[in-house]
Amino acid sequence: MVAKDKTVFLADTTVNERPTANELADIAEGTVAVARRMGHDPRVAFLSYSNFGNPPGAFLENVRGAVKLLDERGVDFEYEGEMTADVALNPAVMKSYPFSRLSGPANVLVMPGLQSANISAKLLRELGGTSMIGPVLVGMEKSVQIATMASNASELLTLAVLAAGGIAL
Repeated sequence: MVAKDKTVFLADTTVNERPTANELADIAEGTVAVARRMGHDPRVAFLSYSNFGNPPGAFLENVRGAVKLLDERGVDFEYEGEMTADVALNPAVMKSYPFSRLSGPANVLVMPGLQSANISAKLLRELGGTSMIGPVLVGMEKSVQIATMASNASELLTLAVLAAGGIAL
């Protein structure tokens, strides 16, 4: 998503309905690779309805597991979770969580499932005045972009540039 003066990568808006912890960790790493190829310094937030276990719930284990897996993998980017979107994006709200590993607002948002990711992307586009570039399928042998019915000419051109440049492999 491109809005005003910032770019935010949303993942996974197209493929994994209920990703496992391992899939979420892989999604984060793949999205980080694309963000870096596009010149961004990635800060990943694993999104949820909960901030670091408050409120507790039954559907947090995959997100927590993904964070633990990235810890074990020793990745070279900032990541944190689980957290709500306002904590991930708003520096004033983020200050309530001084223990967070993020040095600033997240620019890679990993959603816990396909429903929340797809709905969020389309809401942002329709209500937020943002431009949506993608979905882009990451981790494929060849570059794969998906043009939605709502894509405008500028977004289509950007998708073509991404494909031609191999940026989103």
